Amino acid sequence: MADYNTYRTTQRVGTRQAVVDEGLRAYMSKVYGLMAVGMGVTAVAAYGISAAAVDASGQLTQLGTAIYASPLKWVIMFAPLLVVFAFGAAINRLSVSAATMLFYGFAALMGLSISSIFLVYTGTSIVQTFLVTAIAFAGLSLWGYTTKKDISGWGSFLIMGVIGLIVASIVNIFLQSSGMQFAISILGVLIFAGLTAYDTQNIKNTYLQLAGSDRDFLGKTAIMGALQLYLDFLNLFMFLLSFMGNRE
Repeated sequence: MADYNTYRTTQRVGTRQAVVDEGLRAYMSKVYGLMAVGMGVTAVAAYGISAAAVDASGQLTQLGTAIYASPLKWVIMFAPLLVVFAFGAAINRLSVSAATMLFYGFAALMGLSISSIFLVYTGTSIVQTFLVTAIAFAGLSLWGYTTKKDISGWGSFLIMGVIGLIVASIVNIFLQSSGMQFAISILGVLIFAGLTAYDTQNIKNTYLQLAGSDRDFLGKTAIMGALQLYLDFLNLFMFLLSFMGNRE
């Protein structure tokens, strides 16, 4: 009888584990899917806006002058940062569909914010840097997902690093130091490489802790996870581009 009860207990545990594993795969697929669509929205928005910003002779159009050569450029530069904070504060009050649309709207705004890269760097170098970023991101995220090592302790150091990068980047807007920009780019790559692995593990652990929770709540956490990985990928790409990209 003891052996039979042990068998039934083991079977139930195995069944629950299988359900969790299946749910985790579906959850992570949703996170990566949302992130990929967001990156697609950003790419289309950035390319479309940059194309509309210059005329056939390569001169800035009225739109290009407004977004690249007027005080509006500062609003465009810092608006995504404000939206991220607002998104995090409002996510619990939004429906899943509204949060998803807000995420895609944010991705389009990011496209506007970074659209100047198509005017500054060659198309070939942008594509090459994107591919390098995609390979690096995939490897780092896979490691973060599969590693048995607890890297939750990285979080506070990485967040402090991000804050330092933001401050240094703002200061260098006025200093225009190429040496400082190179150092910022190197540190940015290292910090967002670490964040990619950290956020992936954190997203996985969040699901394991909340498995069985309200479906809408899990849907919102998936959107926030997609936003985190989206920002990791985009920042990794931008910092790599700053020293790998060939300028026009």
